[in-house]
Amino acid sequence: MTMATGTTTDPLEPDWHAQLRAAIRTHADLDRALRLTDDERRGVHWAEQAGMPLLIPPYYLSLVDPTDPGCPIRRQCVPQAAESRRVQGDLRDPLGEAAHEVAPRLVRRYPDRALLLVTSTCAVHCRFCTRARMVGAEEGYVSLAALEPAFRWLEGHPEVREVLISGGDPLVASTARLDALLGRIRRIASIEVLRLGTRVPAVLPMRVNDELVSMLRTHQPVWVMTHFNHPRELTDWSRAALRKLVDGGMPVMNQTVLLRGVNDDDEVLAALFRGLVRERVRPYYLLHADVMEGTGHLRTSLARSIEIHGRLQGRVSGLAVPRLMVDTPGGRGKVPVGAATVVSAAQGRTVLRTYRGEEVTVLDPEEPLGYR
Repeated sequence: MTMATGTTTDPLEPDWHAQLRAAIRTHADLDRALRLTDDERRGVHWAEQAGMPLLIPPYYLSLVDPTDPGCPIRRQCVPQAAESRRVQGDLRDPLGEAAHEVAPRLVRRYPDRALLLVTSTCAVHCRFCTRARMVGAEEGYVSLAALEPAFRWLEGHPEVREVLISGGDPLVASTARLDALLGRIRRIASIEVLRLGTRVPAVLPMRVNDELVSMLRTHQPVWVMTHFNHPRELTDWSRAALRKLVDGGMPVMNQTVLLRGVNDDDEVLAALFRGLVRERVRPYYLLHADVMEGTGHLRTSLARSIEIHGRLQGRVSGLAVPRLMVDTPGGRGKVPVGAATVVSAAQGRTVLRTYRGEEVTVLDPEEPLGYR
């Protein structure tokens, strides 16, 4: 595969700031880098006028096949004309985050944890983004002063024990800024666990440097929730980034979004999940794509998602099989789904279907006399 070389910056430039400065941001930039189709040209025009703007750093651009519109990396970062179309069920805020905001930038959808949105900046603008309504906005990184109402709310609600820090992508912030943020949250005695939601190890892995890892180590326990969608994203650079995090003491979990024309194939997913496990990263969720407006062309049917996930069961190590989840519209929470494995259940006998298609009966124990 011939790699795209859209800017004069070396795709393997180790300075992550230089990577972001040289990122593709305009139609003209992208036109020089790739042989765009008419459909993509219309998509880029839409993105510049009314949708989420372009952002592709040289490193991630180097993973794109410049001549193949079906390239799975290309479909994730290059707009298509279908982004301008709305289909039944599309929502601008599919997870109902605005409705569940308990303080500015603080979203609570579960009893013991909350989501803190600290930035509108990312390393790449993914075309399936569930927060396209805010990503790429001028606001950028939110100051600690602006987040103070959220901190005060957390201090007044000790039942919330875990905070997921997301955006945007918090790892695009400077190490010093992120250190100050984590330190402020750590002053809230009831917060036990911090989670960082980030796509950086997959799309800008040079950002994961020794300085960042050393800082994160001081705020433990910190769990890193990363986001790889295709085995092509598991490069030498991204593998090194994952190793730095794990060796630095951070558990790393991966969330993959199931995307049409990108990874809607059990063999592709098996390769990805096995590759992640080799780097000590646990495939955590396989997410049925959210009903974000303008992403219908990238979404599979739920039946198709269940079928693909079912093919992984038993054929891939249990370590490498994530749970298939639907993040229900309106912010009602994640629901696990999967292929039906219970054939029947009655009178202490349950019939299960194995991954081979065999039916096996499991018997319940007899209750001892006097047992309730």
